[in-house]
Amino acid sequence: MENLKISLQSFVEYLQIEKNYSQYTIACYTQDIEQFFSFMCEQALQRLDEVKYSDVRLYLTKLHGEQLSSRSISRKISSLRSFYKFLLREKKVAENPFALASLPKKEQKIPHFLYEEELENLFHVNDLNTAIGQRNQALLELLYATGIRVSECCHIQLSDIDFSLSTILIYGKGNKQRYVPFGSFAKEALEQYIQDGRNKLLQKGKAATNYLFLNFRGSPLTPRGVRHILNEVVEKAALTQKVSPHVFRHTFATHLLNEGADMRTVQELLGHVHLSATQVYTHVTKDRLRHIYLHTHPRA
Repeated sequence: MENLKISLQSFVEYLQIEKNYSQYTIACYTQDIEQFFSFMCEQALQRLDEVKYSDVRLYLTKLHGEQLSSRSISRKISSLRSFYKFLLREKKVAENPFALASLPKKEQKIPHFLYEEELENLFHVNDLNTAIGQRNQALLELLYATGIRVSECCHIQLSDIDFSLSTILIYGKGNKQRYVPFGSFAKEALEQYIQDGRNKLLQKGKAATNYLFLNFRGSPLTPRGVRHILNEVVEKAALTQKVSPHVFRHTFATHLLNEGADMRTVQELLGHVHLSATQVYTHVTKDRLRHIYLHTHPRA
């Protein structure tokens, strides 16, 4: 078991240094691999080079038996495939038993998004006379205006914002940089928050910080904190559905494509490496579908 831990540690260092993956991604890889280590113990497999394709098939059967989603199983197998690819490179194993494992087909779910009326409800619940209200408004407007990930949002520094060009420098996955524009509503909300509410929150903190979004203690806001804020705003707006930071990302992409934006542009704005990741947003809303039908069908 000690050798397994050493191999995993080497892989983690590879992900950190060479791949520059986030701590969250590395934690997911680690969890998936450690789960497989437990399976190895159950099967009396003591070394990584003892694992054969037949063992991989048995592990897949076990995962399916646990009623895991196709997405979860695919992620676990992909993690292990990458792990063994690294071991192969380091000459710690002679073959990759996960190379032939076929991943289950992913369920094609339409991303959950908000309609404009629902967004308007959210944008009108914050008290802009308070520091917290100004911060929450700026947060909502920015998430919708840019479609950035919650982790990217929490890492924004004041120096990353260019108000003259209405753009923000975003550090995405793998520390890849991209400039993302924002509109007049987000600009107004950000300026009010930075000039007033943020200064008040900063006074409650123990040390100065350059991070844009702060919590009520004056410390940098975390992704968990953003989710908590959204839950509170949704409750005030009396929306029945759950709204996560990623729902704003889905909404951003859906609204752009429905209004005629080309997919390559949306891909660039979202920071997607592959166009296939953006194509999931090509669904059409009911309102857009009805509009197209009424304006194009001869007998509508």
